[in-house]
Amino acid sequence: VNEIAVMGAEPLFFLDYIGTGKLQPRVFQQNIQGFDRGCTENKCALIGGETAQMPGFYQPGEYDVSGTIVGVVEKSKILDGRQIQPGDAVIGLASSGLHTNGYSLARQIFFERMKLKPSSRLPEFSRSVGEELLEVHVSYGPLVQQLLKKFNRAGRPAAIKGIAHITGGGFIDNIPRVLPENCDVVIRKHSWEVLPIFQVIEAKGGVAEAELYQVFNMGVGMTIIVPADKADPILRWIRTQSQK
Repeated sequence: VNEIAVMGAEPLFFLDYIGTGKLQPRVFQQNIQGFDRGCTENKCALIGGETAQMPGFYQPGEYDVSGTIVGVVEKSKILDGRQIQPGDAVIGLASSGLHTNGYSLARQIFFERMKLKPSSRLPEFSRSVGEELLEVHVSYGPLVQQLLKKFNRAGRPAAIKGIAHITGGGFIDNIPRVLPENCDVVIRKHSWEVLPIFQVIEAKGGVAEAELYQVFNMGVGMTIIVPADKADPILRWIRTQSQK
């Protein structure tokens, strides 16, 4: 949903794929329930997919889970970043945690370097390490659609000029995708509150700061580029929505 929201598209339907050596009914049920919950929350139809059992290809206990989403947006309303210009502002939308990126490095830090278990507890977390790592990825699609309806109305200049989903590649690889060739971006790293999970990774991981911002979202799951004079009213409106 987030991957197509950056273009201004609304989800229509989703197809899933689950691959494993031997399918365990409990795991299969939990996966399908997760797909169903995500699609329901985003008004998206789950129309099927494929489940493959391939003994010898997958190691015992391994699962390969992926999916394909199809959405729709009017051609004239596609967000392509062409209207972005020097002086525009970047708004960050808070993440809930790792989302779906950086887990290989996070597992290495928590379970190999720090010698923790999923059931371990740290003073920085209000729950176990495993529960912290399983925090659900925020879906920004509904909020993006509301933003577009309010601030990109027909007959007036569009205030939402470009959106970047901070996934694999972090800030460094994702934000430039939406920028015109004549633009760069400056992110002020201490302008938002970094979530505890990233604070622990930074303190205990022995990872260079530059790498952290290329692997993890560091507390910002999506960025929106808007005219500087529209940034404050748009940000205020977003905050009112988060309080509902």
